[in-house]
Amino acid sequence: MSEEQLRDGFDPASVDPTLEADVFSRHCSSREVLQNVTSRWGLLALVALLDGELRFNALRRRVDGVSERMLSVTLQSLERDGYVHREMLQAIPPRVEYSLTEMGREVAPRLAELIDLVEGQLPVVEELREEFDAR
Repeated sequence: MSEEQLRDGFDPASVDPTLEADVFSRHCSSREVLQNVTSRWGLLALVALLDGELRFNALRRRVDGVSERMLSVTLQSLERDGYVHREMLQAIPPRVEYSLTEMGREVAPRLAELIDLVEGQLPVVEELREEFDAR
């Protein structure tokens, strides 16, 4: 249960389990999952893993600018939600590799399309920002 749900006095026992998820409902747990997937680091980690499994440091280098702590927390959330698989390899020193699960392989290409769309619109966005800032 989220902090927001606790603050609002939400009773999880009152939820009908047959109801469909509705991200627009404040008590729907899909909001938390969506937040994990579409956060800056979650989105970038998922798309980076489209290229195949990566060790932690390789993933950190690929997702330039993310701190070790933030990447660790992000990967843990994505693993908990079922989008990322973490495998501890028997080696000295121990190695950990991350890869997309079946669900991750389903969502990551859609996130990559979103990135492509936004990157393609960047020149227009920059122009509009300049116009906005000049007002």
